[in-house]
Amino acid sequence: MTTVPVRRHNHVRRLASDRVFDGVLYTIAAILTLTALYPMYFIIIASISDPSLVAQGKILLLPRGVTLEGYEHLASMKNLWVGYGNTILYTIAGTAIMLVVNIPVAYALSRRDLVGRRWFTLFFVFPMFFGGGLIPTFIIINNWFHLLDTFTVMVLPFSVIAYYIIVARTFFQSSLPAELWDAAQIDGCGNLRYFFTIVLPLSKAIISVIALWAAVGHWNSYFNALIYLTSREKYPLQVFLREILTLGQFVSDQLMNADNLSPDAMQELIKQADTANMIKYAVIIVSTVPMMVIYPWVQKYFAKGIMIGSVKG
Repeated sequence: MTTVPVRRHNHVRRLASDRVFDGVLYTIAAILTLTALYPMYFIIIASISDPSLVAQGKILLLPRGVTLEGYEHLASMKNLWVGYGNTILYTIAGTAIMLVVNIPVAYALSRRDLVGRRWFTLFFVFPMFFGGGLIPTFIIINNWFHLLDTFTVMVLPFSVIAYYIIVARTFFQSSLPAELWDAAQIDGCGNLRYFFTIVLPLSKAIISVIALWAAVGHWNSYFNALIYLTSREKYPLQVFLREILTLGQFVSDQLMNADNLSPDAMQELIKQADTANMIKYAVIIVSTVPMMVIYPWVQKYFAKGIMIGSVKG
């Protein structure tokens, strides 16, 4: 007769201090989560609320005076949609160029058999601390390369990012053992074939991280457009959003100094301020949606790639 062993579950009794500590941690985590999510939630409810109530600070948790007038104004503004399309093109092209430029450079610098490896690394790291400044850069882009007011100026001149190269190089050094290259050589694999067929498929994590960083940087960029673009049909969305914010601030300043204005002029200024505020919140929502849609698709790679170089126990 065989006996069946009985499994006994040993439950560890937790101390009261441990439960208190966990409660404190969960409370802090909940507060930080609400602190991070509330600004986005406020923008959503403000975009569909009465702008006068938003300006008076009466919108906190729930929308009041629900209206879609801000989105209606947004739909009728052709310049914003042109800028939206430009931003998408700049983001896609700029991200692709950054990956094509930075990933191969990082891999080359991670190879210990690269001749002059330290000097090449210093060449890329030095501009992180010392730059030529805005005026010399503008002169080079305008007078030497003639890229002023072109599509190329938004995606090409600033595609080399030393920080991305350093992060990717660290990944290649820590995740791809030298024995892998030795085994590939034995099988007759050359450098290019090894890079495209072995290195890149094993580097989805770091490629996703750098792609996300580059995409967010291009999506939020507006300063380069202000400096190097002169045609409004080439402006990205963020420049038009800046103009809306500037207009709202200008109208607010006018209202503060409107003692000598007639009632009709005062009402017109208030209407302009309300319209600017409605469009402002609506544009923020519309401009944020693409990044919020993209992030869940790369989140699993991003979580892995962002931990590169961390101490694991």
